[in-house]
Amino acid sequence: MENMTPREIVAELDKYIIGQDQAKRMVAIAMRNRWRRRRIDPALRDEIAPKNILMIGPTGVGKTEIARRLAKLAGSPFFKVEATKFTEVGYVGRDVESMVRDLMEIGVNLVRREEMERVKDRAEKNAEERLLDLLLPKPGPRYSPTGAMEMPEALDAGGEERPASAEGGPGSSTREKLRRLFRDGALDDRTVPVEVSAPSPQVEIMAMPGMEDMGMQFKDMLGKMFPSRKKTRTMRVREAYEILLQEESERLVDMDKVTETAKERVEQTGIIFIDEIDKICGGRQGSGPDVSREGVQRDLLPVVEGCTVNTKYGMVRSDHILFIAAGAFHFSKPSDLVPELQGRFPLRVELTALTAEDFHRILTEPKNALTVQYIELLKTEGVALSFSPEALLEVADFARKVNEETENIGARRLYTIMERILNDLSFEASELSGTAVAVDRDYVRDKLSDVSEDRDLSRYIL
Repeated sequence: MENMTPREIVAELDKYIIGQDQAKRMVAIAMRNRWRRRRIDPALRDEIAPKNILMIGPTGVGKTEIARRLAKLAGSPFFKVEATKFTEVGYVGRDVESMVRDLMEIGVNLVRREEMERVKDRAEKNAEERLLDLLLPKPGPRYSPTGAMEMPEALDAGGEERPASAEGGPGSSTREKLRRLFRDGALDDRTVPVEVSAPSPQVEIMAMPGMEDMGMQFKDMLGKMFPSRKKTRTMRVREAYEILLQEESERLVDMDKVTETAKERVEQTGIIFIDEIDKICGGRQGSGPDVSREGVQRDLLPVVEGCTVNTKYGMVRSDHILFIAAGAFHFSKPSDLVPELQGRFPLRVELTALTAEDFHRILTEPKNALTVQYIELLKTEGVALSFSPEALLEVADFARKVNEETENIGARRLYTIMERILNDLSFEASELSGTAVAVDRDYVRDKLSDVSEDRDLSRYIL
């Protein structure tokens, strides 16, 4: 994504998200501005803050998916959090700064996976050598019951023991034969003793409400004070290799470098998606939970504006983290947010409700379309599933109608309708191997006839 233009970013998002062109354009510009900012004179670079975005629209229209796909495209640390998890100090819940700590944890895991992939070849080579050491006998003489000294025996090419005096001895030729056998999978069922870390006793820390992160850090500190013990387990060669590979990968990864890289990536390219932000709006005057809602908004202010958060990996600044907030705003409006927080989200975009045409495109165009998922799922049972264009038009129109007559839950309505249509087929698929099932308009109408005729039933079922 490093050099992708806004138009190319939107084209990539179009592969997974239907419609919402304005929202896609806005996030594409926000990502391109990050690329532009890194090419500005350092003296001015730190002065340019990201323009945080507020997405407004009903549930199921693509708000979360846009942010998630964008982060995946950029390779950026991404964390999604519900605003309702947070509460004002003094109320039971999580403190607002924990979102930055969680983002940092995600960033460290992301960079560590990249580093482990980078050292994969070396780790595989080292793990293979350690496995061959386990398969070969220990060097040194041993004594027979009569007291005579015997030379150690080695494994021959067939996996059987043979005297070391045979040609090649327990040296390099035997090792290379074992290497070939292991790579061919001929030794997978053999067992070897492997030294593994014994699970350490779990210590539960009872943290005070709002201080769960401090409890987690205390557990990490105790873990370092009491290192894990080792024990020997006998396991199959393939399983032993996977454990040795994991150990070698972790040994080759420099965690100090990982932490430093992750910190820089979180601070410069991190994305935090705050969902359900409308639920912390104080839409009416009074006491009770509204007091906490406004408190959460005021706690959000310094984090969104830019502050330093203490994490177990060090101090992390949130000045250049991009915050994307979203909410349906059914019972409140953006102006119900405290004015200071409104100012922290200067870019606003309204996502439109989905039409029957949008539903049809969602069923046919994305790479991960729901129809594709069902076709592949049933293919594993030997059932060839297909949908006629008329059937998908019928499903799309039915989804639009149900959304209009009941709660509008957007594209998620397609999940309930498709599951209703294919419920019987999914149950019987294991008995229909080798058959082809074509879903047409009549098939759809037949499966939905009972709920479509009874409006009250459709409210509960769909």
